[in-house]
Amino acid sequence: MNFLYRVFGRLLPATHPPQNPQRIVFIRPCCIGDVVMATAALWALRRYYPNAHITWAVGGWSKQAVENHPDVDTILDTGPAANPAGTISGLLRFAGQLRAGDYDLAVSLSRSPLMSVAVLLSGIPYRAGIDSAGRGFGYNIRSALDPTARRHEVDIYKDVVKLLGVDIDGINPEVPIEHDAIETPRTRYVVVNPSGGKNPGAQMDAKRYPPEKLAEIVNLLAVPLDIEEVVIIAGPGDDALVEELTAHLNLTYTAHVGTLTFSQIGSLAANAIVYIGNDTGLTHYAAAAGANTVMILGPTDPARYGAYNPDAISLWKPYPLPSGGFADGAPPDWNRETDGITPQDAAQQILDFCANR
Repeated sequence: MNFLYRVFGRLLPATHPPQNPQRIVFIRPCCIGDVVMATAALWALRRYYPNAHITWAVGGWSKQAVENHPDVDTILDTGPAANPAGTISGLLRFAGQLRAGDYDLAVSLSRSPLMSVAVLLSGIPYRAGIDSAGRGFGYNIRSALDPTARRHEVDIYKDVVKLLGVDIDGINPEVPIEHDAIETPRTRYVVVNPSGGKNPGAQMDAKRYPPEKLAEIVNLLAVPLDIEEVVIIAGPGDDALVEELTAHLNLTYTAHVGTLTFSQIGSLAANAIVYIGNDTGLTHYAAAAGANTVMILGPTDPARYGAYNPDAISLWKPYPLPSGGFADGAPPDWNRETDGITPQDAAQQILDFCANR
């Protein structure tokens, strides 16, 4: 297929970036972590085209993370699917949505060849997007990507807007904070999130650090960080993870399972001593909200998916991973007990991190 993609790419000519687009559609439908990481490219795009109307095409699962973002004028809900162009009917429907928007410029952060076809069929004159191994043939401003290269998703997204002439240096993911979105504890508290590893696009349970080990980390941090309370956040259906975590905690806690808005999570995280979570969308959200953030990774590469912001760290025990990243799935022989970071090592790295905050 890669050969055919490249043939299509040669048949569809590239073009120069537009000078002053009035209507831009920014396409990153799924999932929460990817959407949050895409806010760095959005920030740069908005500063370069301050007067343009920017619509974010985003799925129903992820739109809450950015629907109140100040750099977005309109949300285009692409529906429940991870890729709205993943089927022929979906492709044609999404192309019609784009056509109806009368956009001058599309900026697509999707690697899907079907997405590039949908954008091509939309008739949008300027189409910038990721060209991973030739899959972006439908774009006429193509950001070439070697899928085996260990590059962070944020940098890959920023490369697309760089082709438009945008300055991307020093730009990080960022989401707005509503500090009065929720009443935060009056104690010294940490936020802990045991969930993750599932979204409409894929599921990888191995991304979740075992809740009893997560509790052990927090217990080890209690005295040196003078923690008075643990605030636990989790998504709908994560009750069992929370129960297992709390069964091993030695501290006072409050739990919010599927009840908080993104703004409330951002406020809780930003005002905490530290946020501790897995390689999941809410951890990227906490980092983008400015929280002191700790991301614990398992069989995923921090060079590609780790916490990107300056006030965040990624904890990971090095392990040989597939060259294609998350798309290749978890290594079949990876084992959390032998290949994951230990609670003792994690706690020490968190203490070192917090000492410099």
